[in-house]
Amino acid sequence: MLTLSYARHGETIWYAENRYAGTSDIPLTDHGRKEAAELAAWAADTGFDRVVASSLSRAVDTARPTADALGLRLEIDRRFREVGFGSAEGLTQDETERTLPEARAAYVRTPATSPFPGGEVGAAAAARAVEAVWELAQTSPGGRVLVVAHSAVGRLLFSSLLGIPLNEYRRVFPWLAGTAITTLRLPTGTATPADLSGTAQLLEFNRPV
Repeated sequence: MLTLSYARHGETIWYAENRYAGTSDIPLTDHGRKEAAELAAWAADTGFDRVVASSLSRAVDTARPTADALGLRLEIDRRFREVGFGSAEGLTQDETERTLPEARAAYVRTPATSPFPGGEVGAAAAARAVEAVWELAQTSPGGRVLVVAHSAVGRLLFSSLLGIPLNEYRRVFPWLAGTAITTLRLPTGTATPADLSGTAQLLEFNRPV
């Protein structure tokens, strides 16, 4: 079995206004860097043998102190990058309701299959993240891995691994707090990434470090 712990990145400069960051490379705030240091202090006694981050800087800068504290090489995997929100990036929810009302309504109804204009289909983001986790399961059987990434792609990933319909991800997992930990246990002998669907055990969700 693979024990996978997943943390959202720390606070960014768009966090207070709850703007869609998506694939925009938004930096951490001073508080976000403090959260990264707290994550590293928590991780010191957890026995992680790998630390993996999304390629976006807010995830890399959150994960690097943990990797350094554990004496591990920080691994970067683009498949954990955030869902691209297209024309909604940089906007708040209220702004999308005013400027993209039809797209906003479709996204709220079926968020995994109705992206904002120019955005990534959520189900496709889930598939790439599952593929990355499947590779971790094959290469680290019996291991414990920390992934530091993002909110929407994480919730889509959890839903896929737990067998929850992807369009329900925002209802079942309404929020991921910054650097809070969600831990799942996964089999390591599945033949393909698709075979991981519905196989995970959820050990903890959104637990503060």
